[in-house]
Amino acid sequence: MSTVTGPPAALGTAAARPAHRDPNVLRWLGAYSCSMLGDSVYYIALSWAAVQTGTPAQAGLVMSAGALPRAVLMLGGGVVADRLGPRRVVIGSDAVRCAAVAAVAALLYLTSPGLWPLALLALVFGTVDAVFMPAVGALPARITGTDQLARVQGMRGLCIRLASVVGAPLGGLGVALGGAPAAFALSGLLIAGSVPLLVSVRIRALPADDTTPGRNAEQIPGPRRGAPPRTASASSPAEEPRPALPAASESVVSEPAASEPTVSAPAASEPLETPAPAPAPRSSGAWGDLLAGLRYIRRHPVLAPLMAAIALGDIGFVGPLNVGLTLLADRRGWGASGMGWVLAGFGVGAGAVSLLLAVRGRLPRAGLVAGCACLAGSVAIGALGLVPYLVAAVGVALLVGLLAGLSGALCGALLQTRSDPAYLGRVTAVASLVSLGLAPLSMPFTAAAIGAWGLGPVFVASAAVCGLGGVVCLGAPGLRRAELPR
Repeated sequence: MSTVTGPPAALGTAAARPAHRDPNVLRWLGAYSCSMLGDSVYYIALSWAAVQTGTPAQAGLVMSAGALPRAVLMLGGGVVADRLGPRRVVIGSDAVRCAAVAAVAALLYLTSPGLWPLALLALVFGTVDAVFMPAVGALPARITGTDQLARVQGMRGLCIRLASVVGAPLGGLGVALGGAPAAFALSGLLIAGSVPLLVSVRIRALPADDTTPGRNAEQIPGPRRGAPPRTASASSPAEEPRPALPAASESVVSEPAASEPTVSAPAASEPLETPAPAPAPRSSGAWGDLLAGLRYIRRHPVLAPLMAAIALGDIGFVGPLNVGLTLLADRRGWGASGMGWVLAGFGVGAGAVSLLLAVRGRLPRAGLVAGCACLAGSVAIGALGLVPYLVAAVGVALLVGLLAGLSGALCGALLQTRSDPAYLGRVTAVASLVSLGLAPLSMPFTAAAIGAWGLGPVFVASAAVCGLGGVVCLGAPGLRRAELPR
């Protein structure tokens, strides 16, 4: 038996309600959508203002200024998210970004300061992103049950597609109506809209056996081996749970009182989880927390190969679908409109997968399906560089979106469901660093390789790297047999 700290009726209702009908999840989803739309408008405004103010080379430096602090600070951001709690970090991040965008909008409206405020804004966004992204990844596990995390992953994917489709026209409309200041102001308003929604989101306290080094806020002391684990219900929207920490001399958590409501342990029919490594010993300081998180990933039978698969898949995917696609459209004579159709085909495929996951909630044999989809998607990536006609390229891109989207969505769902919630910020930070730090480094090498050897060989080589991610999925027993919770 396990105990909860809130009313049993409310907890039972929340647990039985699917994510797409849970007001708490929908509030978070609305906040996430506002934030992503604000980001899309921000990038349009930043690129327009940089191009209008400086040379193309200077504009490129401004646009890339946020990448360095984002990559350097990402792992530390995961520690911050786990220590302070994901909701608190996301609210603070959105507030800082809103204030920074509003300040730059006012400055550009009143004066013509040059490029320095744009570069400073990009640095602020990159720094804030380093804590925002791990916190966003850790938040779903704190607002719904593990059996709904795959559905939430699909809903989140739909929001990302919506932001990419709607955000660019909104940014263009802001620039057309009032220039860069108006676009920045619109971005700030959208980001600000996420804050009250996030404040109203209720957060579940961590289970008692999720003891993590250095966790203070949102922490519940864990029992020793053999003591009954305790779970806590959602707290009030106004404040996240702050249970008192035990004194250093305490070593045993007392049994639950007879008056405390109880919830039955998981039924025997639920799928068995892959054994995870025991929590690391309590350490002092953020550095110790970071090392504990890295050890947790390295020893985990699912997360360790999953990180390798994500890295290989992204490295093989990012180059061809970014700089490679641009060069492909140019050399085939398709032009910008043709490239847009190919990207639309990919977006439709990826969006369809997100919708499937949002509707179904889970797919059986997730690890096996992710590996097979990654292998099949790598074949489609290689074929994209060989097709001579635009219609065929759009069809292949649709297939790439379906297969790569399926693999990516399942990998993200497995990362969410197989991670200890107390480590999820650091786990998400590592995955984000791989995707946003390592994978983009392949783009200049892809461009240089295409110039030296042509489109076909480079697309095939990139597909081989992507396919290695599928090989890792299928070759690691823990990941291959991994299932999503029912």
